Amino acid sequence: MADQRVVKLAKLLVNYSLKIKKGDYLRIAGSDLAQPLIREVYREAIRKGAYVDIETEIPGLKEIFFKESSDEQLQHVSPLRKFVAENYDAQLSIWGGHNERALSNIKPIKIQKNRTAHRHINMKLIDRIAEGTLRWCGTQFPTQASAQEANMSLEEYEDFVYQAGRLEQDDPISEWLQISKKQQKICDYLNSKSSLHIISKDTDLKMSIQGRKWINCDGQENFPDGEIFTGPIEDSVEGKIRFSYPGIYMGREIEDICLEFKAGKVVKATASKGEELLVALLNTDEGAKRLGEIAIGTNYGIQRFTKNMLFDEKIGGTVHAAIGAALKESGGENESGIHWDMLCDMKNGGRIYADEQLFYQDGKFLID
Repeated sequence: MADQRVVKLAKLLVNYSLKIKKGDYLRIAGSDLAQPLIREVYREAIRKGAYVDIETEIPGLKEIFFKESSDEQLQHVSPLRKFVAENYDAQLSIWGGHNERALSNIKPIKIQKNRTAHRHINMKLIDRIAEGTLRWCGTQFPTQASAQEANMSLEEYEDFVYQAGRLEQDDPISEWLQISKKQQKICDYLNSKSSLHIISKDTDLKMSIQGRKWINCDGQENFPDGEIFTGPIEDSVEGKIRFSYPGIYMGREIEDICLEFKAGKVVKATASKGEELLVALLNTDEGAKRLGEIAIGTNYGIQRFTKNMLFDEKIGGTVHAAIGAALKESGGENESGIHWDMLCDMKNGGRIYADEQLFYQDGKFLID
């Protein structure tokens, strides 16, 4: 018998997050370890009358690809991936595999070349999500590898994952509708402001948000969710930010990241570990040197760092910034082959001002 939390999650993803309806073309991608969730999502989507395709990842293939590929192969874009990105109605990405660090020893330049080649595909996906012609959601299936990264047993990690999504509740969809209402009030407040000023340890960052829209992240595109974000005016970001937690990219950790911005562009980037990869990512393309997103975590049910940004960026009492592509629904215009989030703790003395008004302090909102 399936874990009832998995059944609840599948129903929520199909009916609330992706809003699957009869005739939709749905792609589900995930590790072979995610079979229990894939099976239940498939069952629910078929019941809705959708046409469902499954892409199951075999462990070790990505490592073989990056180690053995020529430059030509690294920069090749699959026609199948292109077709799916341009034509499918909905996509579900299920994360959680056998080894979260399988790509740790891949040369950064190889990752950079591959990401650069897929820039068009990534931007197409972002454009279609913003237009409403593609419904996309990413979620996590608990695996031993992910539990180890989070320093938990598998059972502890399962509880963490499902509780973060309110799946222990009788009606999780109702819970997320209430969260959505609460977060929308904060978005409405910030939508009336034109500037943002973030202060924390070794952080003093200013930017214009005039005319940009704050997005209420309530489980529609990530699950679990819990953040609000916007795309800052591209050339307005000034100052510096130090990220309190390691940046995680394709299973690799980059520690103690500090970025300095002038006229919206990174002019200095340092890290105590993984600086070569940090520099390579910033050199993916011109857009990778600018912020595509600034966000505030609102899920106070998540309070521990797990080396998984699906959860970590939602931690109540943090902000995160993403270099690279802006999410177009916010009005952001920055384009890049990457979108990489990094996390800054705000619980000990952190402050955020909007139009010079203090509305957030020590990790908590000061507005109703």
